[in-house]
Amino acid sequence: MWSDSILDTIGNTPLVRLLTLGRDLPCTVLAKVEFFNPGGSVKDRIGLAMIEDAEAKGQLKPGGTIIEGTSGNTGAGLAIAGIAKGYRCIFTTTDKQSPEKVDVLRALGAEVIVCPTNVAPDDPRSYYSVAARLSKEIPNSFYPNQYDHPANADAHYRTTGPELWEQTEGRITHFVAGAGTGGTISGTGRYLKEKNADVQIIGVDPYGSVYAEYWRTGEFKESEIYPYATEGVGEDILAKNMDFSLVDDYVQVDDATTMQMTRRLAREEGLFIGQSCGMAVAGALDWLEAHRSDLTDEDVVVILLPDSGFRYLSKTYNDEWMRRNGFLEAATLTARSVVADRSSDAVIAVGPESTLAQAIEAMTEHGISQVPVLEDGEVVGSLSERGVLDRLLASPDARDHAVRDAMGEPLPVVDGSVRLDELPNRLDGPTGAVLVTTEDGGFQILTRSDLISALARVSS
Repeated sequence: MWSDSILDTIGNTPLVRLLTLGRDLPCTVLAKVEFFNPGGSVKDRIGLAMIEDAEAKGQLKPGGTIIEGTSGNTGAGLAIAGIAKGYRCIFTTTDKQSPEKVDVLRALGAEVIVCPTNVAPDDPRSYYSVAARLSKEIPNSFYPNQYDHPANADAHYRTTGPELWEQTEGRITHFVAGAGTGGTISGTGRYLKEKNADVQIIGVDPYGSVYAEYWRTGEFKESEIYPYATEGVGEDILAKNMDFSLVDDYVQVDDATTMQMTRRLAREEGLFIGQSCGMAVAGALDWLEAHRSDLTDEDVVVILLPDSGFRYLSKTYNDEWMRRNGFLEAATLTARSVVADRSSDAVIAVGPESTLAQAIEAMTEHGISQVPVLEDGEVVGSLSERGVLDRLLASPDARDHAVRDAMGEPLPVVDGSVRLDELPNRLDGPTGAVLVTTEDGGFQILTRSDLISALARVSS
């Protein structure tokens, strides 16, 4: 049996048990995996819903243009629906979003306008304002405004909520989700509360968003608003779709924890998902651990995972970006990632037949205290500043002697994939250094001071 169009494949996404990350909890922990939607995210549900609502109300006519401000995923959902229904799409987004998200929108035929992130929502340069302005300037256009459009939350009330109820056979006791527009947590939460008022709705928010604090205090505190790296979740406005009365508790997660959990889900659960997914799981696990004494094996917790990891290849899944932003744990940093920051491509080395004078010149020129001795690409020994000094004191003419006569034991060689937390034991020798294999088959030297500097950057 086939589908009449790609739109017929939206929804009915799988519910997957977290076998590793949730195994120590007394309850069942499940993930609603939304990257199975054709556009790769939960936002496919609302893209189609808002377009169909606009068609029914005569707001969107044949050949019309859909204009929306998006962090990427809603745009993809709208674009796919637009392709199937014959509409043009123009999207505004922010320079915070990953390049992959912009590339996806353009691949789907949309025009994309990138706006600055760090401006107020009502600033004419903001992606909200630009989208609203374009919708007034372009004839026969439709501006869904996903933040306030009631079809957003209604889509989840009609689809996501019922799916969770049916997939858990009515056993769901907790629903955990992040919130941006508020449609997912509000629509799903409303349905679940109607089926069972005891179902707990737990919101997860990034630090820098106003939602968690507003839920706690009922006050919109601009002091809570500041830039954060996690994409597609949290807000600096109060979206009309966000129904705080449905939320039973709120937790917050910092960027580093979000990024690390996102990568753990890929490695440990085989779930190649996006940043807001990692945030939701990190928040859920923290909340469940804090409420462990209240949980039983009858509890069924569902965490909504909004999108795919393919939209974060240049960020969360890129070691350089993670390291540059201080998000890598010591356990995920490798020896090669540390030496890769060096300006030189290969280690400074000398041959066994070089003279000590030549070795001293190389060490002085490059400001290094030890060098490996290489012969035909193999490490055959090492020469340290202390060893050279001892040799010169014992024999004034040692400058003309061959390095072979003065070299010590070879520096230990470690593979570049060795994790930083495994290196201290390798650096216990008298030289306090190892040679790290590089991708081109060469070597780079790594010292105790290099390791200390790398660990300091991770913890800062």
